[in-house]
Amino acid sequence: MRTPIIASALLSALLATPAFAQQPDVASGAKAVQAQVVAWRRDIHQHPELGNHEVRTAKLVADQLRRIGLQPRTGIAHTGVVAVLKGGKPGPRIALRADMDALPVTEQTGLPFASKVKTTYRGQDVGVMHACGHDAHVAILLGVATALAAQKENLPGEVMFVFQPSEEGPPNPGENFGAKLMLDEGVFRDFKPDAVFGLHVWAGLPVGTIGVRSGPMLAAADEWSLTVRGQQTHGSRPWDGVDPITVAAQILLGTQSMIARQVNIAATPAVLTAGQFNAGVRFNIIPDEARMVGTLRTFDAKQREDIIARFRRTAEDFAHASGASAKLEVAANAPATVNDPELTTRVRPSLQRAVGEANVVEMPLVTVAEDFAQFSNTVPGVYFFVGSTAPGIDPAKAPINHSPHFMLDEQALDVGVRAMLQVAVDYLGAP
Repeated sequence: MRTPIIASALLSALLATPAFAQQPDVASGAKAVQAQVVAWRRDIHQHPELGNHEVRTAKLVADQLRRIGLQPRTGIAHTGVVAVLKGGKPGPRIALRADMDALPVTEQTGLPFASKVKTTYRGQDVGVMHACGHDAHVAILLGVATALAAQKENLPGEVMFVFQPSEEGPPNPGENFGAKLMLDEGVFRDFKPDAVFGLHVWAGLPVGTIGVRSGPMLAAADEWSLTVRGQQTHGSRPWDGVDPITVAAQILLGTQSMIARQVNIAATPAVLTAGQFNAGVRFNIIPDEARMVGTLRTFDAKQREDIIARFRRTAEDFAHASGASAKLEVAANAPATVNDPELTTRVRPSLQRAVGEANVVEMPLVTVAEDFAQFSNTVPGVYFFVGSTAPGIDPAKAPINHSPHFMLDEQALDVGVRAMLQVAVDYLGAP
């Protein structure tokens, strides 16, 4: 599907309005790009790409950045794209970030622009879908970039637009990826912003609302794998070997008791989940190995280390009791996302100006994770949620992000553009 380009005449007319002649006008800027943002989002949604393979998406981004007069750098952290807009007035530097990758999920929304893409992920044939909403993030940030470029002469300071690959994790566990890899390759080396901002569309909030909180907001994410080694034998004679499936099942149940009885989750939440359990090839053979893969989510670094130590001890002790062995490996995918308190206080009024004071809500701790934290651990940052569930649908019952039924109300695109524009304009224009 071709994506239309905002005509230069439209941008010229936008620049000529009295509001833009004096100061950046968020409402007019958002309205001017609204239709294009929807078109971008549908195009990207129909052509999703997994992490580090966002080739088509990166080209779409880079082409649009060039159209609005920027000089994008491409190929950062494999497929990342970055461009800097210099305003016509002196001022601070900020970075605005969007993630580009999709998920190995087979779409079941029935949308006319639904994804039909298939690929292979970690050895399995999978569908590919923007089940988390990164298609919306890319479209929103392109809209913000286009609106700001149209009024750059009246814009103080400089804005870096960061289009990041592979937020959902590395192709292989333990690899450097995404935001950290961009930083390692020097994305903030020559342009170190004073602040960084990001957003996420969120099915848990109704469209038209924004959720934010000061301090810890999103959890740290660890990807763990546990390998249990037993001794292969005939399925009818388990006593002649060591059954790793039974041992692994005992370990899995033991970890849940560990979280419930040994960890003070009343003080700080923690979640330990197994997402894969693989063992054996035939109904009457006890295999010699079972493997589980899962995630650990925490908000406190000391609690995280304590849980990993308890997990390892639980696994090894259960295995030893049965004559098996257990090896736990943990890869840190993202630290906890912590909103800078002072910056959050400064940003909240901007969000309220964008959607109304009553529509900016205090978020609870959320156990999803985001490698945006890599950026906000480098410079002060604020991350916020944009409600994406349509009116008339209870957000508590709506298919959550990562579901094959995840359905974005496209009004969220306009909300996202207005919110990020307001945050950027207010920060840059403040004394």
